[in-house]
Amino acid sequence: MDLVDLADQLWRGVGDGAKPNPMAASGHLSDVAPGIAFLPSFGNCTVIETDDGMVMVDTGSALNARRVHDEVRRWSTKPLHTAIFSHGHVDHVFGVGPFEEEARSEGQRAPHVLAHAHVARRFDRYLFTRGFNEIINRRQFAMPTLTWPQEYRYPDEVYQHEHTLRVGERTLALRHEKGETDDATVTWLARERVLCCGDLFVWSSPNAGNPQKVQRYPLEWAQALRRMAALEPEILLPGHGLPIFGAARIAQALSETADFLEDLVAQTVAMMNEGARLSDAVASVTPPSRLQDRPYLQPLYDEPEFIVHNIWRLYGGWWDGNPANLKPASERALAMELCELAGGASRVADRAQALLERGDDASWRLAGHLIESAWLASPDDEAIQRVRQQVFQARADAATSTMARGIFNWAVRESRGETS
Repeated sequence: MDLVDLADQLWRGVGDGAKPNPMAASGHLSDVAPGIAFLPSFGNCTVIETDDGMVMVDTGSALNARRVHDEVRRWSTKPLHTAIFSHGHVDHVFGVGPFEEEARSEGQRAPHVLAHAHVARRFDRYLFTRGFNEIINRRQFAMPTLTWPQEYRYPDEVYQHEHTLRVGERTLALRHEKGETDDATVTWLARERVLCCGDLFVWSSPNAGNPQKVQRYPLEWAQALRRMAALEPEILLPGHGLPIFGAARIAQALSETADFLEDLVAQTVAMMNEGARLSDAVASVTPPSRLQDRPYLQPLYDEPEFIVHNIWRLYGGWWDGNPANLKPASERALAMELCELAGGASRVADRAQALLERGDDASWRLAGHLIESAWLASPDDEAIQRVRQQVFQARADAATSTMARGIFNWAVRESRGETS
């Protein structure tokens, strides 16, 4: 199906475009404007042809670098002049290699890589925390054999706030923004009315609360979305998911995503200002009801309650307001004490089983707490291991977001001894 038609169906929630997860879109390189093509993948790529060669905004992951190169080569034989990294996440920055190999073999100028200055700092951090990143990404994406990269293609040129890139007859305006990351670049082609926004828009509840990753910036993200909308683009090319065509639709998507984030920030900070605990905010802060059906704000990757956690961390630090959690006992010591009070870890596990059988979210949340205490107190008990598998498998099956599903499934595998 034509990319424009598929994107229209996704917007309207009908036909082949109405897939359960629009972020998972994939396909071939397709023209979206004269001399501009878009490759949907997990980590989208945009290719811009000029008289002096091609410019790419993002180049894909290591897993699909060859596919990206092959798709681009079917579309154009021009050399890659410049690659712009919209940010430093590994699913966006690992596709330059095949073009560099090609340039060397043909005696051409090597591709030039341009990004915000924080991208290089991100790569440094990835090397510093390589083991941690390997573990959390194995967990998040259910990829138990994932190996975290040890080598990165650092930018040849960095900028701080704004940068104008001219290649051939094309002019690209780059602007630094903060949102999911602190190193985001928005690329704007004013004459063509095309906006490449990276992961500032991803056809999902914004990834502003990832429980295993570094700080996100939801209010700055909303401000970035409003600046993007003010440009009045006619084609929006996101970092994940399909393009949006049409100024009115783009304005709506960007503005309502900003509304979504601003509302979560306002509610959470209001509770912080009233002296509430984090658990109170997580239990009561919800997105605006008028936006709950929007196809681009569904909790498919991240979730609003995770965003509340990140807002709290950004403005209030790591302490949740519970004095017992300021200098707590170890989780295992607390679990053993509670199980002893309850008459043994098996009784706690039995109660978790009963709560699981109720079938409602509130009971399942309680079941998670109880079975985790039972398992910590008696990790070698096979009956408790089985209940733990059942509880977290149920929670994984019911989860809407990649993040929650990944963590719950990891707990299932951990109960089977499959994560060491």
